[in-house]
Amino acid sequence: MNNNVAQKLIQSHLLEGDMTAGQEIALKIDQTLCQDATGTLVMLELEAMGLQRAKTELSAQYVDHNVIQEDYKSADDHLFLESACRRFGLWFSRPGNGVSHPVHMEHFGKPGKTLLGSDSHTCAAGCLGMLAIGAGGLEVAMAIAGEPFYVRMPKIFGIKLKGKMPPWVSAKDIILEMLRRHDVKGGVDRILEYYGPGVKHLTAMDRHVIANMGAELGATATVFPSDRETLKFFL
Repeated sequence: MNNNVAQKLIQSHLLEGDMTAGQEIALKIDQTLCQDATGTLVMLELEAMGLQRAKTELSAQYVDHNVIQEDYKSADDHLFLESACRRFGLWFSRPGNGVSHPVHMEHFGKPGKTLLGSDSHTCAAGCLGMLAIGAGGLEVAMAIAGEPFYVRMPKIFGIKLKGKMPPWVSAKDIILEMLRRHDVKGGVDRILEYYGPGVKHLTAMDRHVIANMGAELGATATVFPSDRETLKFFL
């Protein structure tokens, strides 16, 4: 039997365990993402580990949450994060560059890669055919240090899309309909994989909206196939 996209992504990064739903598996993580509300703890954890340099293919730290400048606190956090990124070899995105999820998608998104982030909406990168998962700060720190990410093998929840969106309907309506049907726990311990003839009518940013809100369903990740629309986005 042929594997679906989510299974192929897992299989190509599987370090331990077998792909049986509910069983613990260990995954190789290619990229990590942090934002400033959680990144400070990640950097402190890296210091506590005595890490010399990041061991991932790519790790990035974004400043997009605590950007208010009423006093010195946020500014001091940003200076610490920037210095830590220099220390450990992470990309640093300054305040004003944009929200982490679309910025990472635009600059570092790569089909077939794994992404672990200390933000629940890291899953947005699944729009490009990545396996993108939100996790706790310690898990992300361990991934930056080159350790596997441990998770229970999710079930794959296939959503077949047919036809085109009619006028005045947007990608947001698709994911809101998913929430209406399946509620906030409908995606728990599952990867949502969108497929079918309707996918080609969704732009990369349409898919970003849908994948981003997979977190609201409680999903482990959301996956779209990489196709001509993905290529068009990169061009």
